[in-house]
Amino acid sequence: MLIARNVLLTLLIIMLMLSAIAVIYSKYQSRHLFIQIQDKEKALDDYEVEWGQLQLELTTLTEENRIEIEARNRLLLTLPAQNKIIYIKP
Repeated sequence: MLIARNVLLTLLIIMLMLSAIAVIYSKYQSRHLFIQIQDKEKALDDYEVEWGQLQLELTTLTEENRIEIEARNRLLLTLPAQNKIIYIKP
């Protein structure tokens, strides 16, 4: 009877230790996944910021008077005087 009791007690202690190890492992996995989620959320925030910047750049580049502004500033072009313009009829 004493041997059976000791065997049962040993089995219960082993099961308790295995259960504790399983809880520790589960907590470790949970923390690991939480860190991965935070990394993905940060990457998503970075992509959203970049998307906003690209949308703003697209709006700037598609302005109608952008070509005229670039021609004046970069190429130093000006509109010719009214009497210098020659109209060609088709």
